[in-house]
Amino acid sequence: MSPVSTSNSRIVYDSLKACGIRLMSALPETWLVHLIRMAEEDAEMTLVRLAKEEEGVGISAGAHLAGVKSAMLMQNHGFLASINGIVSCAQLYHIPLLMLISYRGEFGERDPWQTEGGGVTEDVLRALRIPFSHLDRADQVPARIADAQALALSANKPVALLLCRNLMWEEGG
Repeated sequence: MSPVSTSNSRIVYDSLKACGIRLMSALPETWLVHLIRMAEEDAEMTLVRLAKEEEGVGISAGAHLAGVKSAMLMQNHGFLASINGIVSCAQLYHIPLLMLISYRGEFGERDPWQTEGGGVTEDVLRALRIPFSHLDRADQVPARIADAQALALSANKPVALLLCRNLMWEEGG
């Protein structure tokens, strides 16, 4: 059994759908496993599986131009790998981009290879002037996702939501 919370993943997924998200892009990632499965099994959602995270920027830009609301699901190392696309496409051309980033490497991280990316994620978001918020409690998820989507659309810019260990991981995991 996966230590990733199915119930909290459902809250995140349902909150995205409530905001009108109908397209998600993702690569396989442990904390995103249930979100990806939910998108795959949902006839109302289009899931685009990526070869690299930066492709998701182009997918979301195209979706926006076609009038479809989208979200990018990625790990923080995937966010770091996507910076060129974020800056040279989404920011340059004022494309709303909703990014849900699994915030690996924060307190409690057990995988050493996650710690460096996690340690710089917030600093990089600040340096790029990308507004962000933490999703760390289930009761905050619907409002924070709705607020992030509203800002992305009104400001025509990328915004990020950091999926925290407290939300995504079951007790004892």
